[in-house]
Amino acid sequence: MGLSWNDIRANAARFARDWKGHGYEKGDAQSFYNEFFEVFGASRRRVASFEQPVKGLPDNKRGFIDLFWKGVLLVEQKSMGHDLEKAHQQALDYFPGLKDADLPRFVLACDFQRFELYDLDENRSIKFPLADLPKHVRAFSFIIGDKPAAFKDQDPANIKASELMGQLHDALLQSGFVGHDLERLLVRLLFCMFADSTGIFQTKWLFRDYVRDHTDEDGSDLGGKLQHLFEVLNTDKSRRQTNLDPDLAQFEYINGDLFAERLAVASFDKNMRDKLLKAANFTWEKVSPAIFGALFQSVMDKKKRRAIGAHYTTEQNILKVLGPMFLDDLNAELAKIMADKSSRRTAMLRAFQDKLASIKCFDPACGCGNFLVIAYRELRRLETEVIKELSDQRELDVAILSKVNVDQFYGIELEEFPARIAEVAMWMTDHIMNVLLSDDLGQYFARIPLRARPTIRQGDALETDWSSVLPPEECTYIIGNPPFVGSKQGEDEQRAQIHRLAAMKGRKGTLDFVAGWFLKAGAYVQTSRATIGFVTTNSITQGEQVAQLWPILFQRYKLEIFFAHRTFAWGSEARGKANVHCVILGLCRAQQAPSTRRLFDYPDIKGDPIEVSVKSISPYLFDAGGLSDPHTVVARLSRSPADRPPMMIGSKPIDGGFYIFTPEERAAFEEIEPESVDLFVPFIGSHEFINGESRWLLRVDRLSPTDLAALPHVRHIISQVRDFRLGLIKGKNKRKIKEGSADGAKLAEYPTRFHVTIRPTEPFLVVPETSSERREYIPIGWAEPPTIPSSLVRIVPHATPLLFGIITSRMHNAWLKIIGGRMKSDPRYSIDIVYNPFPMPVLDDTKTAQIAELAEKVLEERAKWMPASSLAHLYDPLGMPPDLKAAHRKLDAAVDKSYRKEPFASDRNRAEHLMGIYERERAALLELAAKPSRKRKAAVVEVEV
Repeated sequence: MGLSWNDIRANAARFARDWKGHGYEKGDAQSFYNEFFEVFGASRRRVASFEQPVKGLPDNKRGFIDLFWKGVLLVEQKSMGHDLEKAHQQALDYFPGLKDADLPRFVLACDFQRFELYDLDENRSIKFPLADLPKHVRAFSFIIGDKPAAFKDQDPANIKASELMGQLHDALLQSGFVGHDLERLLVRLLFCMFADSTGIFQTKWLFRDYVRDHTDEDGSDLGGKLQHLFEVLNTDKSRRQTNLDPDLAQFEYINGDLFAERLAVASFDKNMRDKLLKAANFTWEKVSPAIFGALFQSVMDKKKRRAIGAHYTTEQNILKVLGPMFLDDLNAELAKIMADKSSRRTAMLRAFQDKLASIKCFDPACGCGNFLVIAYRELRRLETEVIKELSDQRELDVAILSKVNVDQFYGIELEEFPARIAEVAMWMTDHIMNVLLSDDLGQYFARIPLRARPTIRQGDALETDWSSVLPPEECTYIIGNPPFVGSKQGEDEQRAQIHRLAAMKGRKGTLDFVAGWFLKAGAYVQTSRATIGFVTTNSITQGEQVAQLWPILFQRYKLEIFFAHRTFAWGSEARGKANVHCVILGLCRAQQAPSTRRLFDYPDIKGDPIEVSVKSISPYLFDAGGLSDPHTVVARLSRSPADRPPMMIGSKPIDGGFYIFTPEERAAFEEIEPESVDLFVPFIGSHEFINGESRWLLRVDRLSPTDLAALPHVRHIISQVRDFRLGLIKGKNKRKIKEGSADGAKLAEYPTRFHVTIRPTEPFLVVPETSSERREYIPIGWAEPPTIPSSLVRIVPHATPLLFGIITSRMHNAWLKIIGGRMKSDPRYSIDIVYNPFPMPVLDDTKTAQIAELAEKVLEERAKWMPASSLAHLYDPLGMPPDLKAAHRKLDAAVDKSYRKEPFASDRNRAEHLMGIYERERAALLELAAKPSRKRKAAVVEVEV
């Protein structure tokens, strides 16, 4: 073959550009096909003729074939816009007048702008527009004597391909090929398959065919053959042995250190070889950059994935960061330049290209580099538009024109395998963009051997000095999705890192691991104009974490939120994908903050956002323009103000579940020990209260020694509780004891008692700790003694209908859902953040009576359906009784009006109003919080309320 396929693709791009919009059958056909054959480095005159006469048409007419290559190709050419189906049939009508030896295998119907090629031997066809000719040149491989290629593309690379690589990883791992060598091998194989598919290797499918044709079917020699191939890929062609196998000699010199290290030789079997060949048969050029993260995630151990918080963001979500961070502005800037018709336009385009080439992106938790590759791809797309505009259809050197390169991108990654994947992904993206630019300009260019490389540092981002990777004054954008690990899930070392970075006095706090990246980024940009854009769990914008993290970012590091996406459902394209609800936060230094900020809201967390412009953005991600201080956060308040009765958490058994029984377990126990019948009392948590289900608590704390001696099975339960608590003390789940604020040894000394017992003596208000996000209202209600509440509910003794009416209203729910924390996306009720700091309305006697009366009406409407219907049924969004909903609406309206006369447009609007009240009351609340409180020191606590 005189030309490589990359040369042919470039020729095809020029041909498509030259003939765009042109084509008249009689006047242009000969020029068109002379130039078409030249695309492949072939001479039309040597093989085919125009206007070949033919007899035997229908009605015995004589005709002329537009272009005829005996035994190979027949072309029926039409002017632009003509019916190609009719043209195809006209071509077939010539066949009876041809000798059998001259019958062509291929028929082409064309109108200059559309191609329809038919392979009559294989009964296949392919149809495409002129602009797509570079993508389909291999369909015409017969022109240069190659074996005809299948018209149907190979299967596109997708999740299935990454799963296949995951299976290959698992098979190698089980065989004992592990660690560094395994990870490097998989990265090299991925690169080879991509190079095979995209033209980095000049002969397409060179790698696949090498594996298929040069290794034994049982896979026994595959490891050694791959090792030899890697050595060839790492050797300049001028330094290779002269007697090298010709098939190996065709491979390009890659460089870039990708193949420099000598790995141990892997032992393959037939199954592994088959998996590799199947993966190699995918069209990897069609891969989205997001697939590389999916590949990595698919081969990682599930427990390891959870431990390091490895979550991979979809391309759509990455663009939610990059768009408002810089791409939207760059696109707008380019559009403005394109619209400029003055003499300054060329200089402006060149200055814009230089600006693109000066951008440096840094992802300090880069994983497989998804953020970096997509950011690079988008910058190259913008640069390509500039180059096309500057080229003015001239023959230009792409190598000189393209200034944006992979060495503008930096990352830190803890694990070696994804760090190497990130490097390879950047090179792959570079080649994809080079090919697209070549197609646009009609000149092939590839950056092989690799010279520029991204900087991907392997290490712990929270321990690494970021300025040693990229000096902050050189950085333009900090991007990424740091690990999603909650404070309760993190390892001790991770919690220590966060505490050290936060440098908070006193209590360690409950910051999630992801907060470490915000703290490091805040410190890093102090000598930089870089902006920050992170995808993160919504936990750092809710609950008690807000008051711990954001004052540091606002006050210590002088940052502002200049764009944000409120909570949305995060998506991943990988096996074992995570279930996470995220927000996106864009931060900059205060002096860089724009006068208006962009806030994206999600009416449907799985849908598209609605964008609004606001003056400032609160860390709770609402419009803070109405606040005197937009940085206002709700501080924990451990005691209730005088305008409401105290709320408390329920009982904490810390018993290993041995004192808690289902109805069936209780019945079985009473059958064994009938004397225990009076020891069981109802025990409710959020689930039981909302769903109307029963659990029972075995109360043994008031048994006399004599009574206990007569109950051997109860004694056995007590011994199990003691053993469980001793097990905690010895090292299993020590944290559970610590979280209960109890001394483990002392708690084990009192096995008949709970850590904390709350024993109501009169009806009490019950507030579930968590409730489904689907519900419009939190199902709040009353319970009565002898019911014991668990720590999964909050209770208010001595509550009134007025209090019930206020905290069951939409106003209070808005505060809970926006200010309070969440379990995934479900609201989580907190005494210190939600109840105690909640701004109560100022009521006169009339309003007090009105709200109390409407609250009673809500309870009356509930009572019509209970107990046959549970609170879960009554507050199901689809099944809520109309009269109950109407009662709530009237109560909501009354509570709303107790705050202001004007109606509220949304829950976010309600929360913004409440935050304004809280801001005015905050000083008094902080003074209340500063008063000393009694600390429990006893191993067990009993409270009658």
